[in-house]
Amino acid sequence: MAGSALGIERPGDRDAAPLRVAVVGTGGWGAQHARALAARLDCELVAVVGRDPGRAAVRAADYGARAYTSIDGMLEAEHPDLVTVSLPNEQHFEPTMQLLRAGVPLLVEKPLVFDLDEADALLEAAGDTFFAINFNHRYAEPVLRARAAVQAGELGELVFATWRFGGEANRGPSPHANLIETQCHGFDLLEHLCGPIASISAQMTRMTYGAYSTVALALEFASGAVGTMLGSYDSSYAYPDTQRVELNGTAGRAVIRDTVRELSLQSVGDETERVWRAGYFDDEARSFERTMDRHLDAVLTALRTGAPPPVRASAGRRALELAHAAIRAHETGARVPTLPAGGA
Repeated sequence: MAGSALGIERPGDRDAAPLRVAVVGTGGWGAQHARALAARLDCELVAVVGRDPGRAAVRAADYGARAYTSIDGMLEAEHPDLVTVSLPNEQHFEPTMQLLRAGVPLLVEKPLVFDLDEADALLEAAGDTFFAINFNHRYAEPVLRARAAVQAGELGELVFATWRFGGEANRGPSPHANLIETQCHGFDLLEHLCGPIASISAQMTRMTYGAYSTVALALEFASGAVGTMLGSYDSSYAYPDTQRVELNGTAGRAVIRDTVRELSLQSVGDETERVWRAGYFDDEARSFERTMDRHLDAVLTALRTGAPPPVRASAGRRALELAHAAIRAHETGARVPTLPAGGA
């Protein structure tokens, strides 16, 4: 997975016929969608859709695409093979449903939605349509290496796991914006690394601006391991170790720092750490934004071959389910069971 910003090769399969792709959304992360797609040899970014005509026109012009303010108008004119969606966090449902009803393959940003009934409606409307969600943390180099270590048995049986992630507030109408739109990465990643979460207990505070801006969760995994999550909008992304994941097993420990910055592995009783950091020329691996490019590689491969998405939209529904369980745990003061359908 390693690469370099100094490489002159554009990413993508040069022998594949380019897929026609469109981006819905002209915000900051939508810019990453447009950048990553336009840079590929195996894609042609044909359209950018935005509510503001001026912003849409500027973004489209940046990448040689056409601007639209209507999803239906774009679909009728461009007939895209894939649409990616990056919109304000609490405005996902209607545009996503519109695209699913049109039967177009989708890659959507997290969170899927804020309401479980809406999540179920989207998944039902999707049917067999290719429907992926961008949990891009999974594609960071430290995460890939940590998961490989877990699967190879290097850590033994996992006993506990911790997730901490905090920065400046991204305020919105929901009092649980931090939990649903940001800590969804934690729910997804911990289950990706440690297996299903079986129950949740919760503490939350709204002392700074009225929303539940910092949350502390206690987790039980189906495996018998335990875990913690601390997520905050009362911190700063400028702080070192604003994001930290620790996996502690019977044979060793893995620590991920700031998603893309560093992975350390250590065996029980051994004072020597094995540390991965991106090399001098490996700018790609140290860039958080490039985790989007890595996920796109997997998404496009799956789409071309008729395989399921590498991260299905149902993973977004699962993260939302866990967030709502945490909310119930806080409201009731009780531990809430969270095993997915079918158990462990």
